[in-house]
Amino acid sequence: MFQFMVTPDGGLTGAGYAVCIVVAAVVFVLAVCFIPGKKESKGKSMSAKQLAFCAAAMALAYLTSYLRVFELPFGGSITLFSMLFIVLIGYWYGVKAGIMTGLAFGILQFLQEPYVLSFFQVCCDYVFAFAALGVAGFFRNAKHGLMKGYVVAVLARGVFHSLGGYLFWMSYMPDNFPKSLAMFYPIIYNYSYLLAEGVLTVIVISIPAVQNALARVKILATE
Repeated sequence: MFQFMVTPDGGLTGAGYAVCIVVAAVVFVLAVCFIPGKKESKGKSMSAKQLAFCAAAMALAYLTSYLRVFELPFGGSITLFSMLFIVLIGYWYGVKAGIMTGLAFGILQFLQEPYVLSFFQVCCDYVFAFAALGVAGFFRNAKHGLMKGYVVAVLARGVFHSLGGYLFWMSYMPDNFPKSLAMFYPIIYNYSYLLAEGVLTVIVISIPAVQNALARVKILATE
């Protein structure tokens, strides 16, 4: 069904890029039309300022996703805090906004470095994994909500990458990997870079000056 979108080596054709861009545009329109804003009970959609912050967060996440501290051979890298920007949207505006922003960012990630084995593999590695960062919104009203939300969001993203690993990437397991740990290979592989970036990010956002700066930005974003 999707063969016209995929090249023989697993990349995207021109038609494939066009379809993905259209899907990203549809996701953005859905965000504009259906994600509730602060006055959710009155059915008011997101304000122009909220949409601007969502767009800015996606742009910063996309930019920092290219700034890689370390890159693994079969995909996955430690970036310069790219996940944090998507998590902030969930923390500021709630789960729905976070998931939709993460979903749109996942499509951008797919366009950045597309690799297609199957439709469900794309969903696991890009769509579901990055949308999962929006679960940080569940902690928006909790004490230390950003910290808790970020940790849970990173763990949630890892679940989908690991699922994709079990279903599609087990053949890439190194021959010298301990056989006794083979069933844990996708988990070890994916959480190795996710948790490394997560730890670095938690350290940075624990710095008082950074906490104060993020608190001021939150006031600007949510007032």
